[in-house]
Amino acid sequence: MAQTTLDLVGIGNAVVDMLTHTDDAFLVKNNLAKGAMTLVDADQAHKLYDEMGPAVEVSGGSASNTMAGFASLGGNGAFVGKVRNDQLGGIFSHDIQAAGVRYETPLATSGAPTARCLIFVTPDAQRTMQTYLGASVALGPDDINEELIASARVTYLEGYLWASDSGREAIIKAAKIAAGAGNKVSFTLSDAFLVDAFREDFLSFICDHVDILFANEVEITALVEAQDFDDSFQHTRRLCEIAALTRSEKGSVIAAGEEIHVIDAAPVEQVVDTTGAGDLYAAGFLYGYTRNRDLAACAHMGSLAAGEIISHFGARPETPLAGLLPPD
Repeated sequence: MAQTTLDLVGIGNAVVDMLTHTDDAFLVKNNLAKGAMTLVDADQAHKLYDEMGPAVEVSGGSASNTMAGFASLGGNGAFVGKVRNDQLGGIFSHDIQAAGVRYETPLATSGAPTARCLIFVTPDAQRTMQTYLGASVALGPDDINEELIASARVTYLEGYLWASDSGREAIIKAAKIAAGAGNKVSFTLSDAFLVDAFREDFLSFICDHVDILFANEVEITALVEAQDFDDSFQHTRRLCEIAALTRSEKGSVIAAGEEIHVIDAAPVEQVVDTTGAGDLYAAGFLYGYTRNRDLAACAHMGSLAAGEIISHFGARPETPLAGLLPPD
């Protein structure tokens, strides 16, 4: 087993989020699938940006949000993801490092611009995302630093990367390096549309490489093609060592063999924006895991982190998450 100097390394799409408030009529007018993430091309992204209201720009991306949350909790981590050497790339690079996350992926000097995600938040706090992947799809196996991956207790892989051939090769390479070093591999399904597109690939990857799986209720039900959550939960228990399944206001369910924990969602005075809730749940869970906390405590930390993120606009913590944790 290699010596570990990092708690966690996350690999995913490096994205700058552009968030705005809107209403359901705007979604209908522009044929946007409410509550879903849809991939768009450069022209579609430009057109939607022209039509959206005043926006807030903030660095995002699923795994990078998780890493920012992990650092806010006090964890020692690194992120691997590709941006272009343009204005948005500069914003992303600054923000992830300012959050306390190690970031050394070389910037692309040609090709598509930095990825951006247009996020439309409706009054019910649901977020509808239109993502132009841009330079992030250039991430490939050559960007995976073997020494970095081997140095982390857990490698966290974002399912969104499966949408490109090079991204798929990158995370498979990372998973093999982590396992070869005797460390853990964690994977998030990311979105139900990915599950529908790559179900058999995901099942094979999870069974062969994944120790800790994250998924929400819709994603896991789609993955195992179950009738309901209870049925999908029983199937999931056989897929990997630990499954952490989130259920929005119903909290989460953790399964590790015969060990099962049902954890309540953290109380929130007002749900403002659900963007990043799953990302921050993973941050809290993995923070507890890398500190050898029991699974119930890990899930509770995940709930606390998710609760903070849905109480305000955006997917990065507004206050240090370490202050939310109960004393050891």
